[in-house]
Amino acid sequence: MQQSVLILDFGSQYTQLIARRVRELNIYCEIHPYNKIPSKLANFKAVILSGSPNSVRGENVLHPDLSEIRGKKPLLAVCYGAQYLAHFSEGKVAESNTREYGRANLSFIKNNEAFFKNISEGSQVWMSHSDTIKKLPENGVLLASTNDVENAAYKIKGENTYGIQFHPEVYHSKDGKQLLENFLVDIADVAQEWTPDSFVDSTVNAIKEKVGNDKVVLGLSGGVDSTVAAVLLHKAIGENLYCIFVNNGLLRKNEFESVLNQYEGMGLNVKGVDASERFLKKLEGITDPEGKRKAIGNTFIDVFDDEAHQIKDVKWLAQGTIYPDVIESVSVNGGPSATIKSHHNVGGLPDFMKLKIVEPLRMIFKDEVRRVGASMGIDKELLGRHPFPGPGLGIRILGDITSEKVRILQDVDAIFINGLKEDGLYDKVWQAGAMLLPVNSVGVMGDERTYEKVVALRAVESTDGMTADWVDLPYTFLQKTSNKIINQVKGVNRVVYDISSKPPATIEWE
Repeated sequence: MQQSVLILDFGSQYTQLIARRVRELNIYCEIHPYNKIPSKLANFKAVILSGSPNSVRGENVLHPDLSEIRGKKPLLAVCYGAQYLAHFSEGKVAESNTREYGRANLSFIKNNEAFFKNISEGSQVWMSHSDTIKKLPENGVLLASTNDVENAAYKIKGENTYGIQFHPEVYHSKDGKQLLENFLVDIADVAQEWTPDSFVDSTVNAIKEKVGNDKVVLGLSGGVDSTVAAVLLHKAIGENLYCIFVNNGLLRKNEFESVLNQYEGMGLNVKGVDASERFLKKLEGITDPEGKRKAIGNTFIDVFDDEAHQIKDVKWLAQGTIYPDVIESVSVNGGPSATIKSHHNVGGLPDFMKLKIVEPLRMIFKDEVRRVGASMGIDKELLGRHPFPGPGLGIRILGDITSEKVRILQDVDAIFINGLKEDGLYDKVWQAGAMLLPVNSVGVMGDERTYEKVVALRAVESTDGMTADWVDLPYTFLQKTSNKIINQVKGVNRVVYDISSKPPATIEWE
């Protein structure tokens, strides 16, 4: 088993970024709530405490039991974590006179410290706190300062315990990855063994042990996650894997047929099920985004229940759930981070279904899924396919869903996506799609007044979907695409382009 790092989540918006940076060092890590520390700490070589929107001076202070960690394992405390160690170890934390937020530079670094190896004074860091450490904890040794924050970094004498007031996980901390490597590799001596090949080997073995000779049914979507999950499962259980691709009536144009053709020759046992009418009927009159997600998810489960009963003695349902799905849906195992939205494939199955769940990708991010797929020889074009939400166009049609609205959005989406491919822009975009807005706008076509639909185009760049920025597509491309949509898609007379980043917006509109 590879060596692991435990990240205790105090509710910071950046906790997931800590995990991303650690994984980039080829080190496996897991996020757990601060108040649900795993009982088997022997599995973890080092521990990181995240930041938090809470204050250690507040009434509802987040107060974990670190008795089996502090002084026994290498410990890195970030922001709130650093304040927590100071506040409860004879130090002093007070409200900052000014808001300490944004870029800062290290004006002092203690000489010959392994923690700051290859990091020089002047290095840019990112601050995000309203409290500040006025006095270091007992046995605290100052390691670094900025012009405004004296106690920007410290260590505890006699322990491998370090506290920092800034966020090394954030891109704006220019040497953040180097600092994490210094702590984890040089100080904590964690082996850098987390690679795609090691993940494949350990996951295939885990599936064999978990599933045995049981039969598994898997929902394929044609996307990267479910495809990589299918190949992993096939490696582990072979012909005992039964793949089902459901047409929920909310797929991209002609996608049902093209996805089925895509899997020919991959050795997978795939069955196509056209349940589009069933889904659209369940969605009639529903306008609330969460209501639509739940209707789609419940119908998805019903369809699978019907199909599973046709497979004799099937025991397991496999899903392509990945780590961001879990984080956004259940707030990191019930922890303090805010729930953003529910995902159709997270949260378990109803009792009547009688199938156990296997999720081989549950603990990895999207970019890691692609690397795992490449290590197993999956076609590069398939792995480069943009993410597509499980509920499909159902959450890209704002308001109620009708077959006519689906037709309109499918046509718009096809023009947009095909245009990106034709102009060599597809691989420069992480995810793209069109949204059908619940408003009509006045237009003029020929000499006639029109009152038709508005569509919004969305294209973002990202690594794993946790954060994203809008793509600055060429004006000539947007102009050409807008003209094609308005001229070729009946029912649309206005096209807009979404220039919102995540956060504060999400990638999807619902």
